[in-house]
Amino acid sequence: MRAVAGLLENAGFEAHLVGGCVRDLMMGRPPKDWDLATNALPEKVQEIFRDFADHSKADPGTVYENSFGTVGVKTGSEEPSLRLIEVTTYRAERGYSDKRRPDEVSFVPDIKEDLARRDFTMNAIALRIEGGEVVEVIDPYGGERDIKAGLIRTVGVPEERFTEDALRLLRAVRFAAELKFEIDKPTHEAITKLSGELVYIAKERVRDEFIKLLMSPNPAMGILLLEQTGLLSHILPELREGLGVTQNKHHIYGVFEHLLKSLEYAASRGYSLEIRLAALLHDVGKPRSKVGEGENATFYNHEYIGAKMTARALERLKFPRAIIDKVVRLVRYHMFYYNVGEISEAGVRRFIARVGIENLDDLLKVREADRIGSGVPKAVPYKIRHLQFMIDKVRRDPISPKMLKINGDRVMEITGLPPCRTVGEILAILLEEVLDNPSRNTAEYLEERARAIAALNASERSRLTAKAKQARDSFEEEAEGELRSRYRV
Repeated sequence: MRAVAGLLENAGFEAHLVGGCVRDLMMGRPPKDWDLATNALPEKVQEIFRDFADHSKADPGTVYENSFGTVGVKTGSEEPSLRLIEVTTYRAERGYSDKRRPDEVSFVPDIKEDLARRDFTMNAIALRIEGGEVVEVIDPYGGERDIKAGLIRTVGVPEERFTEDALRLLRAVRFAAELKFEIDKPTHEAITKLSGELVYIAKERVRDEFIKLLMSPNPAMGILLLEQTGLLSHILPELREGLGVTQNKHHIYGVFEHLLKSLEYAASRGYSLEIRLAALLHDVGKPRSKVGEGENATFYNHEYIGAKMTARALERLKFPRAIIDKVVRLVRYHMFYYNVGEISEAGVRRFIARVGIENLDDLLKVREADRIGSGVPKAVPYKIRHLQFMIDKVRRDPISPKMLKINGDRVMEITGLPPCRTVGEILAILLEEVLDNPSRNTAEYLEERARAIAALNASERSRLTAKAKQARDSFEEEAEGELRSRYRV
């Protein structure tokens, strides 16, 4: 960073640290990235750093692919935060007809004019760099004071800042959750008044800010702020259905509070985005499935309903398909039942096959969050520890068609069958036999059984297929039936 600032200075231009890196430095936090502002025009910045590549270690050069005067200088540094330093020409912005981007950008000579266009006071501070050292703090809007007070306040009139870029409505809440700051009253009131403006923002931009909020140290507070400001109805309206919805004797919190506390636990453990999303949404289907009131209220099939609601919500927010599939599966199966001595090894293998071995650890973490969010003292009781033992015991056993010592090509080769539904039925029957007894997973046994099944008439094969499906579903159906009868869920 000092080298980049030094080259600007040597060329006769100013160099100021600006934005989030200044805020982080003032808070005693390591900056995630470094931004410099200068009075050099973009073309001059590119010229200055044309030969900078000679001194870098890898991927040298500059990047200038925008109309906002920002040139990315590739430093080749091994430090991730220093690999690309953004150098932006001082600029002013006018007109925001789409509530997203300025209609007009003009370059200006004064850093204070540049700071005037920024969103929050804590992000409108500049540090003048000379000789590699900070020689002046430019803070026309009291950003340093607000940082010390833990306060988020807009630069100038809040409504003007939010109508320029409606994503700032969500950014204010995200910063509050990330920095554990409060939003000052006029700013909070403006967010509430203008919350509907968020509909003008692309879902992808909303999603990215929402992800940052979820991955912050205090996402539950952030979700609560979204509700208080009216933003939640434009991001995850499904969550709002849990407001005021009480549960039964097995829960001390209402649905909305329970989901926030589950998310709070997941965040406190540093769990992944997928686990945090599942913790937040695992009971989202309860309001639509609730029957009755008081301690005997029921929520039958809420996990199925919740899985569908989760899929629609995440699709609407343009989450990647892999994340959607993972979170939906965690929501769908969070109600798994296990009691020591009641479920056999074969049952555990079927459970793994249904959930997916790659999802097991995360599913158990969602259960932890669910338990703590319900007000119970232990995240991992003995029965869950025993299930973990059983899972470890059978983890290497064959649990999917890919793990069989026979495949579809081999079935067709030894039976003479063409590619058809019967081949899949044979593999399904073989898998269920192996789930019951993993020692059967040998090429010799499976080939013999494949020939025998292929030789059966259609009626007999259908009977075996139905039997295999019944066995496949038995663990889940029996477990869920026991769980529902016991806990009215």
